[in-house]
Amino acid sequence: MILYDLVCHKDHGFEVWFRDATACSEQLAAKAVRCPTCGSKKVSKALMAPNVASKTTETPRGDGAKAAALPSKAAMETDEAGKLRRALVELRAKIERDFDHVGPQFAEEARKIHYGETEHRNIYGETTPKEAEDLVEEGIEISRVPWLPKDDA
Repeated sequence: MILYDLVCHKDHGFEVWFRDATACSEQLAAKAVRCPTCGSKKVSKALMAPNVASKTTETPRGDGAKAAALPSKAAMETDEAGKLRRALVELRAKIERDFDHVGPQFAEEARKIHYGETEHRNIYGETTPKEAEDLVEEGIEISRVPWLPKDDA
């Protein structure tokens, strides 16, 4: 296994384990690797210093006992970022499927629903930070959702 430092076209750096150098090259060429931060498939190898790791590490006891090597912190963070990204992608799909898109009229539509001027329904759309602040001050419940791009292959 080889740990590579990768970078997307938006300069987000991350690490990924590959079976070997060929597997890394093939997956990058096939755009099978996504940036865990932004989801970009435009990923390449970053400059990196070689790191030779043994299959075992000393235990914190210092008694010479050996333990299996643990995944690096960066590898665990990459895995967590990937899980979070997948959850946000699923949330976006659910919102797009189950809510009405009202675009830039979000604040106006949210008010109409809140004040009973129109039938209650779940909506999503765009609003400025000031409009969102005004809605909250009026007691209108809204939620902001990080909106990841669907795909930027």
